Amino acid sequence: MSAAEATGTGEGRARLRGFVATYGTALAGLAVLVFFLFFARNFASGANLLNVLKQASFLSILAVGFTFALLTSELDLSFANLCSLAAVVTGGMIAGGIAWPLAALTGLAIATAGGLLNGLLVTAIKVPSLIATLGTAAIANGLAFMLTGGVAFVGRWDPVFLSLARGKLFGVPVLVFFMLAVVALAWFLTKKTRLGVHMLATGEAQEAAHRAGIATRRMKLVGLTLSGVAAGIAAVLLVANLSSAAPQMAGDYLLNAIAAVLLGMTMFEPGRPNVAGTFVGALIISVLANGLVLLGAPYYLQDIMLGVIVIASVSVSASVLKRAAFSV
Repeated sequence: MSAAEATGTGEGRARLRGFVATYGTALAGLAVLVFFLFFARNFASGANLLNVLKQASFLSILAVGFTFALLTSELDLSFANLCSLAAVVTGGMIAGGIAWPLAALTGLAIATAGGLLNGLLVTAIKVPSLIATLGTAAIANGLAFMLTGGVAFVGRWDPVFLSLARGKLFGVPVLVFFMLAVVALAWFLTKKTRLGVHMLATGEAQEAAHRAGIATRRMKLVGLTLSGVAAGIAAVLLVANLSSAAPQMAGDYLLNAIAAVLLGMTMFEPGRPNVAGTFVGALIISVLANGLVLLGAPYYLQDIMLGVIVIASVSVSASVLKRAAFSV
């Protein structure tokens, strides 16, 4: 083999490795989808596919919020509890006869305030985000139980409010359009605005970004606050979908959303939090959960698969997560 041929072969292998690193996880997700289409009964039905998208909506919105925090190299482990607290506040106000628009805005404000508190703890008091958000999560959980007494708010609420999550547009659940809107706005913010560029620079090289004149503390504050905003949006939609509000109603989304973000970090922009990857990761997890149920797999198999996804994803992104968990 000549030197030129050897060089060409080496370049070809490098391109193949780059392609696999960039799109391998997405292609694996596509393979999982095709498998379920053929082997899971009723998976391919239009109603079920729309149901998968509907279930992915809550997960995608919460995962996008976590992506904002991780983009600035910070962890937010409180978003599920903030979501539950915001849901309880929203549901309690509606059950108490307060107009649903005001209740929804109050719930959104509660979650946003929680995200802002996280940001202030990290940037002003210099508490590591792992510790700060765990503390905020505990406070939010306690407040949710205090407000409800451990009993869910349930009622026949305004049909207009319920239609936010139960309605359809052109035969597609409105929730799907909310999901797409949040994902599109998040992608635009991170990729097409100066704020997004500064947030990314802060997460990847905080000291260098600071020396370049970027307000790194402000970027971290914004990232954690946006995580709270996403939790508030998800809370309102969850209440509208279930017509109820319980103190731990978003608890199951914590690990799923984190897994979606970590899975997203293995595709498109390997090792880096990115909205497109998060969205695809959320879809893969939702497809996997739905398909396993239709195959009749034991309920615990989904948790096992989720754990495998988290461990495998972290092996690719360990350095980013270490900075996020323990940076001061």
